[in-house]
Amino acid sequence: MTDPKRQVLHDGRLLPWSSLEGKPCYLLASDGTGYVSRMADRVEAEQLDTAAQLIEEAHDVLRERCWTPGEIHLLTSDLTASLSNVRRIAVSRGARLPAPAYDSPDRAPAEREGTRPV
Repeated sequence: MTDPKRQVLHDGRLLPWSSLEGKPCYLLASDGTGYVSRMADRVEAEQLDTAAQLIEEAHDVLRERCWTPGEIHLLTSDLTASLSNVRRIAVSRGARLPAPAYDSPDRAPAEREGTRPV
């Protein structure tokens, strides 16, 4: 039997925000052009921009080699939150990719059949 949580991942889009209780939010039965899908796309773009800015800030802080424990703590907290957002985006987008044409991710169809393309 299919795990219901896993089924939701395949049938819906993991949104880039959580409920007030911290639970993941999903958009079900969407073609990707609706209002919530467009809002999720905008939020994802903002989260990815924030991640890029934090990477630059981290490079600057590390390059200076002069920081306070408070600066490192804040940067680490911000980077952790951003990494969580980026991971959620990757999971969401990965779940929406079409299934591969072959049954094993380790072997292409030609390898399974004993032939290889030249």
